[in-house]
Amino acid sequence: MYQFPSIPRVEDAPPELLSGGHLWIQEKIDGANLRFELRESGRLVFGDRSRVYEEGVPEPYRHAARHVRERFDSEAFRAATETVGDITFFGEATHRHTIGYDFDRLPSFLGFDIYNTFAKEVRAVDFDPASYGIPRSRWYDGPAEGVVLQNKTGTRAKLLHPQYREVDETLPLNGDPETLARRYVTEQRVRKTVAKIEDRDRSPTFDRVYERVLEDVFREEHKRLFHGDRPLDERAFRSAVAAAVRRYFGDD
Repeated sequence: MYQFPSIPRVEDAPPELLSGGHLWIQEKIDGANLRFELRESGRLVFGDRSRVYEEGVPEPYRHAARHVRERFDSEAFRAATETVGDITFFGEATHRHTIGYDFDRLPSFLGFDIYNTFAKEVRAVDFDPASYGIPRSRWYDGPAEGVVLQNKTGTRAKLLHPQYREVDETLPLNGDPETLARRYVTEQRVRKTVAKIEDRDRSPTFDRVYERVLEDVFREEHKRLFHGDRPLDERAFRSAVAAAVRRYFGDD
């Protein structure tokens, strides 16, 4: 089953994203990535961002899988495509993470390309991420977590509302390890990490959360951390990240 590519922040996106053509803008939902495909046997198979569930769907995703099964028109889909296994559907399983959505309004599964909350097209050269105001969400009375930008070549980037950014951009980039940890290990990042661990029916222990947070920061900020103006003291940075996570757990 095809994996949906990671979406970079808009400041890290390829330059061609905003260099020409048009952009399609849709609301970014604060949920858990869920994908599915129809097999030739007629069975719908689901997966999260990294795993495929051949035997059964984990409890946290069952409400979304049931929503899809009850509404997916297999006959219409087969009539529209030659090989059903060539197509994978992507969306969000909309259980609670950070934003208190109105679940009477928000369906259990929201497809990326079916329910475009902000089905809006603009000229890429006219789009300024710095001045763009994140719209209000369609799914609760508050701001959207952000928007996903896509051009006609399929290049994507996400632009998050300041309230939901996982990086504290007010802190210096080339600071000491403690400052860098405060910049990258925000409460928002830790809360999302805890939610992702719980989605997999695992206990969000300090060790698990710390390792996941550290992995995410190293993955997302590798260039800035390891190729900046100053060499990173990795040991000190790891200790600072651990201290930041402990503050979330109330262990300081």
